[in-house]
Amino acid sequence: MINKLTSSVAQALADIPDGATILIGGFGTAGVPNELIDGLLVQGARDLTVVNNNAGNGNAGLAALLAAGRVRKMVCSFPRQADSHVFDQLYRSAKLELELVPQGNLAERIRAAGAGIGAFFCPTGFGTDLAKTNGKERETREINGKHYVLEYPIHGDVALIKAERGDRWGNLTYRKAARNFGPVMAMAARRTVATVHEIAALGGLDPESIVTPGIFVTQIVHIERTATRAGGFRKAA
Repeated sequence: MINKLTSSVAQALADIPDGATILIGGFGTAGVPNELIDGLLVQGARDLTVVNNNAGNGNAGLAALLAAGRVRKMVCSFPRQADSHVFDQLYRSAKLELELVPQGNLAERIRAAGAGIGAFFCPTGFGTDLAKTNGKERETREINGKHYVLEYPIHGDVALIKAERGDRWGNLTYRKAARNFGPVMAMAARRTVATVHEIAALGGLDPESIVTPGIFVTQIVHIERTATRAGGFRKAA
């Protein structure tokens, strides 16, 4: 019987090794799998390469993982914002490597990994430092009068994503903007761990509404919605 439900975050993350490449879903604070990031902090893996749209907010979540010195390299498109002081300090002191990737390129490079595409040409960044790797110009090509830069897929050892509902086979649906990078990251990683707020009975998810099929999901952890300071419940972002 296929059953991808896992009893705890700790169990789901137990075998993540040092040096792993971790794809973490989320766009700003929407759809960030905070419980999984906190679990990774407790789990202890080090020397990580983290792929995320951002580079942490405030002092919690990804910012806490960075502050603990557990991340060697960030691959992201928008590392700096008003509360990215943890990233700023680490980067300016040369304690954190950064690969800055335009947002569309980031999504497409992850999608290419999941689709089995070896490389592709994209016009974004042509003629700028974004078209260089380690200071060296990457291959370019002129196609129909327009210049393109060669881009390579971003593969992950593990994807950590947040969904809204899931069943024991691993099929997932998302809530609104929380969908963002989750579906492509699930396809691009060797293993995918997803949190869900609701466990659906097998057959309880409309097949036409399933966004991430269970074949791309390794484990699911059920996370209760957290209470707000006002005493209500915070909806999943």
